[in-house]
Amino acid sequence: MDAHGDQGTLLRLPTPTHRRVILFPLPFQGHINPMLQLASILHAQGFKIIISISDEIKDNMPMGEEDPIFTLKYLNRRCVIPFRDCVAGLLDEEPVACLITDAGFYFTQAVADDLKLPQLVLRTSSLACILVYGSYPLFCQKGYIDLPDSNSDTRAAGYSPLKEKDITKIATNKDGMEDFIISMFKQMKASSGIIFNTFKELEEPAQETIYQDFQVPNFTLGPFHKYFSVSTSSLIEQDRTILLWLDNQLPKSTIYASFGSEACITESEFQQVAHTLANVGYPFLWVVRPGSVTGYEWVESLPDKLLERLRERGQHPHKQRCRLKTVDSTTQDGAYDE
Repeated sequence: MDAHGDQGTLLRLPTPTHRRVILFPLPFQGHINPMLQLASILHAQGFKIIISISDEIKDNMPMGEEDPIFTLKYLNRRCVIPFRDCVAGLLDEEPVACLITDAGFYFTQAVADDLKLPQLVLRTSSLACILVYGSYPLFCQKGYIDLPDSNSDTRAAGYSPLKEKDITKIATNKDGMEDFIISMFKQMKASSGIIFNTFKELEEPAQETIYQDFQVPNFTLGPFHKYFSVSTSSLIEQDRTILLWLDNQLPKSTIYASFGSEACITESEFQQVAHTLANVGYPFLWVVRPGSVTGYEWVESLPDKLLERLRERGQHPHKQRCRLKTVDSTTQDGAYDE
């Protein structure tokens, strides 16, 4: 663990009257898991952990909205009053040391200030991701976001190794994305500190740049899974039947491919992944979440002959997610999980 800034420790050791910490993750699998791991790290240090979870997506999310920026901005509007009431009620019971919220919940800094509570924010992605987000207004100015050829392999000038097609795909909602980034960065800079799920040796140059822009204490405490494994909780029903097949594969031989619990891809991208796996020459396990291919229910866009080739090479697309934490690391050769 490494701290950067004028503060050498994440939190002082708890006292009997100041040992409760409230955690508030975004309600997405890739954000919930790191927050739960951070909760375990803090609990091991003697803190009492309270986790607040939003039910807004499940209960009140407008139907037909697939834009992630719309979802994030919707959550930041709808959660203000319930979150403030929740924290205020907890404060009536006994003192709270601080709030730790996902950086994507940018509304929480105003709540923390109003209730006179210190707040730390957690960024679950890499430091490099923050640098890319910070460059988003420049991407817009240079026209990268509006490029007509979204498949261009041309290097983005000044942003190597990013290609123009990489930048084009950062957002489907140009103005909404910029507003979201500005709001998120404003909260991060106003917070009492930023926690990153990474480590100094991996991203030291990026950390130096970020510290110049975010002059609050920042902590590279990751990777969290080295301290505590991924929680067994899942927003999607998991399919464990393929683990028997996986156990029969040679060590370091199998590719695992998944696009997570929220991401969507186009039919063209889906076809590209399918052909790549069919031709790669290794056994593979491919998880395709129903509805993750835009315009299709599952894998019906794949030709029958291609599906047959996929079945010959590996485990054909599974509907439910199989979490890598259950897989012996000696079995998998490579993996990507977006």
